[in-house]
Amino acid sequence: MWTNLRIFAMSHQTIPSVYINNICCYKIRASLKRLKPHVPLGRNCSSLPGLIGNDIKSLHSIINPPIAKIRNIGIMAHIDAGKTTTTERILYYSGYTRSLGDVDDGDTVTDFMAQERERGITIQSAAVTFDWKGYRVNLIDTPGHVDFTLEVERCLRVLDGAVAVFDASAGVEAQTLTVWRQADKHNIPRICFLNKMDKTGASFKYAVESIREKLKAKPLLLQLPIGEAKTFKGVVDVVTKEKLLWNCNSNDGKDFERKPLLEMNDPELLKETTEARNALIEQVADLDDEFADLVLEEFSENFDLLPAEKLQTAIHRVTLAQTAVPVLCGSALKNKGIQPLLDAVTMYLPSPEECNYEFLQWYKDDLCALAFKVLHDKQRGPLVFMRIYSGTIKPQLAIHNINGNCTERISRLLLPFADQHVEIPSLTAGNIALTVGLKHTATGDTIVSSKSSALAAARRAKREGEKKHRQNNEAERLLLAGVEIPEPVFFCTIEPPSLSKQPGINGLSVSTN
Repeated sequence: MWTNLRIFAMSHQTIPSVYINNICCYKIRASLKRLKPHVPLGRNCSSLPGLIGNDIKSLHSIINPPIAKIRNIGIMAHIDAGKTTTTERILYYSGYTRSLGDVDDGDTVTDFMAQERERGITIQSAAVTFDWKGYRVNLIDTPGHVDFTLEVERCLRVLDGAVAVFDASAGVEAQTLTVWRQADKHNIPRICFLNKMDKTGASFKYAVESIREKLKAKPLLLQLPIGEAKTFKGVVDVVTKEKLLWNCNSNDGKDFERKPLLEMNDPELLKETTEARNALIEQVADLDDEFADLVLEEFSENFDLLPAEKLQTAIHRVTLAQTAVPVLCGSALKNKGIQPLLDAVTMYLPSPEECNYEFLQWYKDDLCALAFKVLHDKQRGPLVFMRIYSGTIKPQLAIHNINGNCTERISRLLLPFADQHVEIPSLTAGNIALTVGLKHTATGDTIVSSKSSALAAARRAKREGEKKHRQNNEAERLLLAGVEIPEPVFFCTIEPPSLSKQPGINGLSVSTN
């Protein structure tokens, strides 16, 4: 039986002085041992030393950024499409790590289990949190193997957006269809990233057509590749009509430049990009009435005059409406195309406040959270991961479990850094929390601040139901949709070799939470 651990790491956060001291010790030891910053003493870790010397007051405000600046996203794909490599590049360019991890070397941040590093695959979902140009991004790298479909389900249930990664030489594959349907079920807006454009056999056109034909989606081509396979060297931004080229002399891909096509002597590329941009404008106008009116009234005679910002805003609305999916391309292994992907995540995917959660009107500003994963720790007992939809969670807070009709107290509130946990003073709506002390909470339970809060929400839900002539009882209206457990792909019976091992077998029941 797999015991899965979902990690939610935060970078550049407020850390109590005792942890700052520990981090200082880590920094010294890591430098002496010449270890990578995110693999200290055999464990994964973000670039925690970067926190030292920061202003503590400013860090307090960073823990709970404005909800409009939060993005909760997942990376999903068929196995070997390059999810973990893409995640490693994202962490590096965002400043979360100081060196590039590699799946083959077994030193990636999100694949920290011994089994994952040995096999070079993602077994459990792992999350990291980082900042990108003023935005807080909570990112979860999910498994691509069919055996671990449950991990993808857990993630998508609590996420607001997703990046679907494709092997540009293979297009849509078997597990791609599975995770895409899961995202459809949870109404999650998506961005497509055509990875491995440098691979032999890579075809941008084929990959786009497979998205259109097999996923029945409408791709919005926001980029065009400059070359394919061995000739791939960069991308063209269709929206801004700029050429993005990465420095060949740079090994880490940090250095790249944007060059307006109008300033370059490449009439063929300019013509191709102009045609692609015009087609994009027409496609978005067909899907968004507000944008269509703008184009007809002001830019119908010359699409070149349409500001990129207007087009980007319309693409954002279309993405949220899930009537089309933006498509970008690059090569994570060759360090090309990741920074524009990050820009697209913050620009086109929704913030928590843009998601239409009907139940929020019942709870107002009171606490409402969903327990989506329970992990048993030998020292601390059950660790419950929660997505906070409204209100605030703090240590020593008494909460009410609607499903179990019981009241418990959160003893500690933790913020994981990869596979390490740090105590924090509070977390607000839109964030994901790790709590200690909840012994009777199970996966899929709805958490509120008190029983009276649940009753007040029930009254509001009842009034709303009467207006819409709904027949659901109050409890059904209050409960958030839990995590749907897919059918197992393998069954087995486990028997202890002796009575002394029986307690360990009994402990497996904890994982059923």
